Amino acid sequence: MKNSFSQHKIFFIFLLKFLLFYIAFISIYKLYLHQYDEKKNEIDSFTEVVGFHSIKLMGVFTENVTSQLNQFQPAIKVFYNDMYVARIVEGCNAISVMILFAAFIFAFSIHWKKTILYIVFGIILLHVLNCIRIALLCFSLFHYKQYGSILHGTIFPLFIYGAVFILWILWVTKYSGYVKVSNDK
Repeated sequence: MKNSFSQHKIFFIFLLKFLLFYIAFISIYKLYLHQYDEKKNEIDSFTEVVGFHSIKLMGVFTENVTSQLNQFQPAIKVFYNDMYVARIVEGCNAISVMILFAAFIFAFSIHWKKTILYIVFGIILLHVLNCIRIALLCFSLFHYKQYGSILHGTIFPLFIYGAVFILWILWVTKYSGYVKVSNDK
């Protein structure tokens, strides 16, 4: 058992760091969400920011985009060409994806400064890409409503998860320091 642990020590350290970071930040996020009353249809601030940025981005391409708070649930309703096309809810804000991204980077790190900078850069990039994703999804749902399920459930989630995967690959191969360390041995 001891030989097996020492043989796979790097993996177990990675796993422990990943789980500790992920659990800690998911717990903090849940505490953050607890301050909003879902029964009163209160939307968390970050989801409002994501909605605002997504609507502004859509407005760059067309003038006929509006939004309003949903009176029956904690959501922002998006209208394009006077048609209700989508709702933005807490799950659309990509916070859980950002936490997953950051947990992996943290777990696969050697240098603190580089790690923190990459996490901050990555989260900003993921936010921008998420707003682009939501804007494109809204336009797509207007033009291709019949494909709404596959667009929302498959195509557009691939967009954000694909970006996370690419950022992970870049981190591991270019910035983490592990490749250089293992090549030096």
